[in-house]
Amino acid sequence: MASEPIPAPLAAFAGAKPPAPAWFDKALAVEPERFTHQGAGVTIETLAWGQRGKPGLLLLHGGSAHADWWSHLAPFFAETHRVVAPSWSGMGGTDWRPAYTMDDLMGEMLATIAATGLDEGPVKPVVVSHSFGSFPAMAFAATHGARIGGLMTIDSPFLSKEMRAKRDFGRPPSREPRDTIVYDTFEQALARFRLMPAQPADNLYVVDAIARRSLREVKKADGTSGWTWRFDPFMWSRMTRRDPAEDLAAATCRLAITWGSDSVLFPEEVKAYVRRQAPAGSLFIEIPEAQHHVLIDQPLALVTAMRAVLSAWEAEDKAR
Repeated sequence: MASEPIPAPLAAFAGAKPPAPAWFDKALAVEPERFTHQGAGVTIETLAWGQRGKPGLLLLHGGSAHADWWSHLAPFFAETHRVVAPSWSGMGGTDWRPAYTMDDLMGEMLATIAATGLDEGPVKPVVVSHSFGSFPAMAFAATHGARIGGLMTIDSPFLSKEMRAKRDFGRPPSREPRDTIVYDTFEQALARFRLMPAQPADNLYVVDAIARRSLREVKKADGTSGWTWRFDPFMWSRMTRRDPAEDLAAATCRLAITWGSDSVLFPEEVKAYVRRQAPAGSLFIEIPEAQHHVLIDQPLALVTAMRAVLSAWEAEDKAR
């Protein structure tokens, strides 16, 4: 029997904000610097917290997402780090491309590091990436690993070719009907927001904050205003990928591989393969009570895990 579809999580609120705990409101009150810079042939939307000259922390979001997926987490590191979250090309407020490659996305990482001063600190910057964002990040670790102090990935399955051929983890088709619909009102569009891959979510205040930054106002054919999503609906069909498992094995910087304990992307087979494929000395961390969208499911546990990894690597740097 087919499972019931997961309803749109914000539909019941009719545009109203779900109640949020004090820590969340306090974090969002720490507004980032919002700006754009040029790099790899596009204009890149970028958010930054903290002072230049502090250790760099580059936060990379997942597919069809945007930099504000990190806005409730980045402030936890802003006093000790220069924290930067860009939007990938084709997503958020960054330019779309006629075609997308991992080389393009790695170029965006290099440009962002240079433009935001992430490499001006006393140690090499650390990269933290979620979901799809870990594929260009791991390609970077294999190609430019000497430029960074380490890479922490969050629920990103690095599969063999055989495993990729067998599995469908819910990657959206090249064009879904909801991608091209222009909604009459912001509230109507917000009520249609869904996570990919689909999952229930308890912390709807996080979902709501992310969803509100996922929309853009556009002109409809009749000249009136409407709302649609801030990502390129053709991005997936126009993207050339690398082999992520080969990049994992070839990484030349420190790695910390994390996943949600209840993630559909990390069955035991995937966990075992990733452990075998990763270079010696890599760290492996499971976040309890989390599905794929760890940033939503267990944000404070993720902050703790990130702090632990950063502290461990900083201690290693000091001991050298």
